[in-house]
Amino acid sequence: MPQNDRYTFRPLTRADYPLIRGWLDQPHVGGWWGDSAIEIALMEEDFGNGPTVMRIVELDGNPFAFVQDYPAHHWPAPQFADQPRDARAIDTFLGDPAYLGQGHVKRYLHQRSEHLIAKGYSAIVVDADPTNTRALAAYRGAGFVPVAERVCDDGDMVLVMTYRRQMAKTA
Repeated sequence: MPQNDRYTFRPLTRADYPLIRGWLDQPHVGGWWGDSAIEIALMEEDFGNGPTVMRIVELDGNPFAFVQDYPAHHWPAPQFADQPRDARAIDTFLGDPAYLGQGHVKRYLHQRSEHLIAKGYSAIVVDADPTNTRALAAYRGAGFVPVAERVCDDGDMVLVMTYRRQMAKTA
């Protein structure tokens, strides 16, 4: 997959909360992420002191998406039990609806995953809702491979997908 170095991943700031809130309230994000007030509160809990690296994705200087990564084994996550100890879990959403349907998510996920692999992590993992066909297509397009459907810590079914070092060399 060709790299698009126009994507930048700048650290989330508290000044971004209104932007994030507006994105979370968009119909295409709703249902896949929680209530915007709750999600912002969770971000605030981790802000500056948690294991989660939160970033705003920009294209040519225009913010349009959110991505975060964290140690897959930091919290109870039975869906990741068989993953390497150094695995990073990643979550994302495309916030600005003007960017929908253009392939940006798979490209920035690939770029971000390649960056994490280059930092030495042996696997990048996701636990997507198996009914979220748009997200699954983006993860597959980025180079993630389905592992199995599993029950996660909250009892929901998720599809675990991985992006690994050997995949990164051929993706």
